[in-house]
Amino acid sequence: MSKTQILIILFFLSLIVTTVVYPFVLRYALNHNIVDNPDARKIHRQPIPVMGGVAVYAGILAGCLAMWFLIERASISWSLMAITTMLVLGVWDDMKNLPAVLRLIVQFGIVGGYMALTGYHIHNFYGLFGIHEISLWVGIPLSLVGGVGIINAINMIDGIDGYSSGYGIMACTCFAVLFIFTGPPVWSSLAVIVTAALIPFFFHNVFGVKSKMFIGDGGTMMLGLLMSIFAIGALSMRRCQDLEAHGVGVIAVPLAVLCIPIFDTLRVMTARMLRGRSPFKPDKSHLHHLFIDMGFSHLGASLSILSMNLIVILVWLMLWLCGASINTQTCTVILMGLTVTVGFYKLMRWQQHSGPIGDNGLPQGTPLWHTFCRIGNLSHMEEGVVWQALQKFVDYLPKPLSGLFH
Repeated sequence: MSKTQILIILFFLSLIVTTVVYPFVLRYALNHNIVDNPDARKIHRQPIPVMGGVAVYAGILAGCLAMWFLIERASISWSLMAITTMLVLGVWDDMKNLPAVLRLIVQFGIVGGYMALTGYHIHNFYGLFGIHEISLWVGIPLSLVGGVGIINAINMIDGIDGYSSGYGIMACTCFAVLFIFTGPPVWSSLAVIVTAALIPFFFHNVFGVKSKMFIGDGGTMMLGLLMSIFAIGALSMRRCQDLEAHGVGVIAVPLAVLCIPIFDTLRVMTARMLRGRSPFKPDKSHLHHLFIDMGFSHLGASLSILSMNLIVILVWLMLWLCGASINTQTCTVILMGLTVTVGFYKLMRWQQHSGPIGDNGLPQGTPLWHTFCRIGNLSHMEEGVVWQALQKFVDYLPKPLSGLFH
């Protein structure tokens, strides 16, 4: 069986299992009141089940089990153990609202345990600023902090429908392409499996009314750990030296894929600490909150931010194809990340709070702000024929699926 055939089988198996399991998870969450209740900070206005990550995990688990049979010497047990533990931590947090310190301690333990069991960690900068091999005293702490940072960055972007799952689909697709050409089959297969498992959830999360679920901390922490595994794995492949020899900025690749979540989270956490608040105390200062304030729909805001991240990836690719240096590739990715998450965010907030004073005594926004608001209004397609057809389909689908087992 060819590699392509294996990837196709794993993709559809994971997709189907997530689709079939989803209604049972939804029913369980509703029956046991495992929901996210609205408050002043949150955008939704009614309780929504928060166990979507469990349905996604079911698809990943099925794909991983099939991988053991389809790929010779497939070793996925440590990764599966790590994401299972992270899912349990996240679901526990959804139900009990754990202290941030406890979550961090367990996250460091999971990432550290995974590194110890697999031997994967950052050990080389592949020529970035002239640096190659680095010592364990630098590489292991850097990998630990980076891995836990990615987990929390993905966890924090889960504020609007379709964002975290849409980002996961985009990022895993990028990592799958990278691993197909440069990595072992296990890595590419796992990335394809996660992509497929996220697709059914994405449609229910965006278009569902009765079938809507949030992915929850269980899902975002699991997804964040997978992003950490892929990023560290991309820097630990045997063929990284070959990529460096062909002028690829090895550090720049995962940084470009993870660009928006990383830099947006760094900006938000820094701003909170400068105001004397806990960096983990939630507020409405993320990039996706800006797009919602400009009148974008949830899907419009999600697709806009994902498009920005995709542009960063394409610019990196163009720089590499044009022969730009490794330093130029990496610095450009960093600069673009800061431009979008800091520069654009600050500019638009300033535009929002400037302009002529209205009857209420408050600034009404500048022409630039209102231009973006008009664009945002165009993203609302809830009354369109296609939207309503998708909404009816995803709400109807769980009924016959759950009936199959009665």
